[in-house]
Amino acid sequence: MFTLDQARSFIAVAEELHFGRAAERLNMTQPPLSRQIQKLEKTLGVELLERDNRRVVLTAAGTAFLAEARRLVVAAERAPVTAQRIAAGRAGMVRIGFTAASGFSVLSPLLSEIGQALPNVDVDLQEMVTDEQVQALLAGELDLGLARPPFDRNVFESRLLLAEPLCLATPSDHALASLERPVTPADLKGVPLIMHSPTTARYFYDLAVRTVEIDHRNVVHTVGQIVTMVALVAAGRGAAFVPASARLLGITGVSYLPLEGHAPNVVQLHAIWVRGARNPALQRFLEEVPLLSP
Repeated sequence: MFTLDQARSFIAVAEELHFGRAAERLNMTQPPLSRQIQKLEKTLGVELLERDNRRVVLTAAGTAFLAEARRLVVAAERAPVTAQRIAAGRAGMVRIGFTAASGFSVLSPLLSEIGQALPNVDVDLQEMVTDEQVQALLAGELDLGLARPPFDRNVFESRLLLAEPLCLATPSDHALASLERPVTPADLKGVPLIMHSPTTARYFYDLAVRTVEIDHRNVVHTVGQIVTMVALVAAGRGAAFVPASARLLGITGVSYLPLEGHAPNVVQLHAIWVRGARNPALQRFLEEVPLLSP
């Protein structure tokens, strides 16, 4: 196998097309340079240069090898810097799982902060519900999750990213939208409801049924995504319980009404990661990205 020194020597000769100038460029004398090229050609089993007393010319094999030799030397020179940056968390990859609702609330500002704080760290994004994120984190398939509680705090460390109220989304021309007070359970009598799926949107389903006494005979649609719920509300299909950040979807024709006696921070989104996680880029995320900073 040839060495990096031989590759560098060949590149110098190939670019200068003169052994004397190449030797001077490499801060060496011409005889050892000639021996380096001879050893390289012997190792490869091909002639890379045609030379006589007057000129040096690349062969076809030499031209092809030159391109590969340049890539090899650049990679070799870059490798230590890359390793140092990865070890320091300045490069590498962080795999982030996110819920659909976090996609229109905290994900955009989080990615903006990551780009500014750690521009050389790659981010791999995967949309998953919280249960899927937990399993992927435990399996080592994710580094960070943007997830809903509850989760095992003995297994995961976390930071609260967002706490907001649950609202009632109604069509803008609905009678409830004209109320000048929070909505009460009595106001919902006979109102068609668009509900969260108790399986694919369990967090919001549980939150809604704990917050308001719901007559399930009024449920006209059951869906798994907030954006679908708000779109159905805009279409006049009913009212829905959604986080306040659903306003950010920008879907017109929808009003977001406060609920009586409802805590303003009941809807929570956390960044979670496995305790003792060893990815240096993740640790740098947690230190330098404002939304994730303690």
